[in-house]
Amino acid sequence: MPESPVPVVAALRAPGAILVVSCYELGHQPLGLGWPMAFLERAGYAPRALDLALEPLDDVAVRRARLAAIMAPMHTALRLGVPAAQRLRRLNPSCRIVFCGLYALLCAEFLLDGVADDVMGGEFEGELVALAQRLEAGAERGRRIATLERLAFPLPSRESLPPLARYVRLAREGRSVPAGYVEASRGCLHTCLHCPIPPVYNGRFFAVPRAVVLEDVRRLVAAGAGHITFGDPDFLNGPGHALKLVRDLHAEFPGVSYDFTSKIEHVLRHRELFPEFGATGCAFVVSAVEALSDVVLANLEKGHTKADVPGAIDVLRRAGIAPRPTFVPFTPWSTLDDYIELLDFLEAQDLVDHVDPVQLTIRLLVPPGSLLLTRPALRLALGRLDAPGLSYRWTHPDPRMDELQRDASALVADAARAEEDPGVTFYRIRELADRRAGRPTPLAPFRRPPPERPVAPRLTEPWFC
Repeated sequence: MPESPVPVVAALRAPGAILVVSCYELGHQPLGLGWPMAFLERAGYAPRALDLALEPLDDVAVRRARLAAIMAPMHTALRLGVPAAQRLRRLNPSCRIVFCGLYALLCAEFLLDGVADDVMGGEFEGELVALAQRLEAGAERGRRIATLERLAFPLPSRESLPPLARYVRLAREGRSVPAGYVEASRGCLHTCLHCPIPPVYNGRFFAVPRAVVLEDVRRLVAAGAGHITFGDPDFLNGPGHALKLVRDLHAEFPGVSYDFTSKIEHVLRHRELFPEFGATGCAFVVSAVEALSDVVLANLEKGHTKADVPGAIDVLRRAGIAPRPTFVPFTPWSTLDDYIELLDFLEAQDLVDHVDPVQLTIRLLVPPGSLLLTRPALRLALGRLDAPGLSYRWTHPDPRMDELQRDASALVADAARAEEDPGVTFYRIRELADRRAGRPTPLAPFRRPPPERPVAPRLTEPWFC
């Protein structure tokens, strides 16, 4: 006699019946697991968390799952999540697979063509709970869901995640300390064309209650964090909210430093706030400069100009805060002269040790849902969609730029494996670019930067997307 089927309600409420998977979150202990786990637990479920950056895809956990939620907040995570989902499907064909996050929505058409059963993004955690409840009720509605409803945020659930000591650290003055990761807001007010956030949030952002953020910080400090990263897309979308948070953080933990991300235009607009940020322990600020070409900046609709960048760097330095600019130096509109100018700028501004070498290799990524595709003049610069690569192809009109990007990427990858001094890597990239540009070899021999030089504070994971 065949066994009676297990009721769906009982199955989904069983421990591990819901599997929540993170593939990559910039080396941080994944908040992309902590919040979905908390929402599901608050609704009475007992999900299993799995961080593929540190843990294998456990076959036993996969076969037990009735619902698997794979987090895709960035392109790298999505690229890693697709083969994970395919393996999950082979091992457990009846499991419902949902991709969650910005890149899930941007690449929904590809994912729904045999990879995932559902995709969702924006403020999705409540909808993830609703999906579990619909499955319990036998309903099949879902597929593609974008939601921007304001959520009642619980405290992130971190107890079942790998310990903080296994994740990214702050390197500063010869010391390294574990770095915790929190978010004080989600979404963004701005609509930079190349960013994955505007197609989903459409210029909206949501503040996380200060009490929730501070309690999360307390638990991270208790777990060993000596530094906190505020991972908001732009910490200064809500400057009053940000300032109150760092005041409270510093009052309770005066020895804990922090960092945040902010647009160049916000650094300039809110320059009066930065002395207090410096005094309360801000170690560095990440700003997406992207390019020093006004043509490129205009095409990306970044909201700042080349002339704004030195001023923003000066604001940070006067406050005792290290600038950490990031770049997309390879776009269809960038030139080899632009690239050389960028290298000259980093040297002239004493920023070589403030920029991870990988930043000098980044190529413009255009996923299917990118706002770049809404501008006909920009669309003409792009080629066909590479569905497996989850991005539109493009070829630079100057072949030297594509060759430089490939060679610089290989150089940086080799240097990272060899644990080469980033200052040395920079000058090797400079030599490579000079050769591509046909510049004469310098008469003076290259001098290796002294290892004992003061180096700007940084996190030990250099990737940004």
